[in-house]
Amino acid sequence: MCVCSMQDPTPTTRKPTWLRARLPGGPGYLATRRLVEENRLHTVCQSAQCPNLGECWSRGTATLMILGNICTRSCTFCAITTGRPTELDLGEPARVAEAVATMNLRHCVITSVARDELADGGASVWAATIRAIRHRNPGTAIEVLTPDFKGNLAHVDVVLDAKPDIFNHNLETVERLQKPVRVQARYDRSRSVLRHAKSRGFVTKTGIMLGVGEEQHEIEQTIRDIASDQTDILTIGQYLQPTPQHLPISRWAPPEEFLHWKNFGLSIGLGVVESGALVRSSYHADEQSQKYTGVEHLNTANALARA
Repeated sequence: MCVCSMQDPTPTTRKPTWLRARLPGGPGYLATRRLVEENRLHTVCQSAQCPNLGECWSRGTATLMILGNICTRSCTFCAITTGRPTELDLGEPARVAEAVATMNLRHCVITSVARDELADGGASVWAATIRAIRHRNPGTAIEVLTPDFKGNLAHVDVVLDAKPDIFNHNLETVERLQKPVRVQARYDRSRSVLRHAKSRGFVTKTGIMLGVGEEQHEIEQTIRDIASDQTDILTIGQYLQPTPQHLPISRWAPPEEFLHWKNFGLSIGLGVVESGALVRSSYHADEQSQKYTGVEHLNTANALARA
């Protein structure tokens, strides 16, 4: 099926009418913001300027970001600050675990900045955080969205040895665009990380963006690569430019295209494909992962949503 005719004509300087996110507000949002601030936590929702912050925080959920909020990488699509990170916060794992308990999450998502200056890339802090969450919240499914640890599989193993329920690492875009979009990352290296986690029996997940200059045949090949690596879950979303200094949007992918790629991914063996303009790795992650974690891990009783 050709998707060339699906291109949205809306100028990239203006959002299409069908791309609308919920504005922040309400008691659930305020309670979540208070929890984050009082516990001195970082969230990817804020740092990456996620368009779903209003909806997710109103539901009493947030994707917590460990290892600080300054990244050693300089990806051209990402709003997270690049620079020299501060010293490690040794109390962070316990505070993250307590925040998960306070939100009463049955499925939590933890991510981090890249910490290439650390000997283990932050793997030991990742492991401590997973174990702290598991100790404090034994019934909660833990999904991790990690950097590539520069391809050092021994450091990946430190994270995997802590036994997260889902291991996520994003390819972000097609192979040709890795250097201009991800700068210090490599397509083959990211695939090797995902294959390694799968070889150890973990549920694996990755995500890509549309609208950064990719061609249709490249999207197809990327999805085929993801399927060949036996990745279980794929998320596909629209790239949104955080500031005028970031990578410009090349196009708006219309809803029909997202549906096309979802159906294609499922047809070649992917277990779950979540595909839509506002889809992000952690957006309704409990629902994305239900096939692998079970209905008991759906976030249907979030404490802060009722605050």
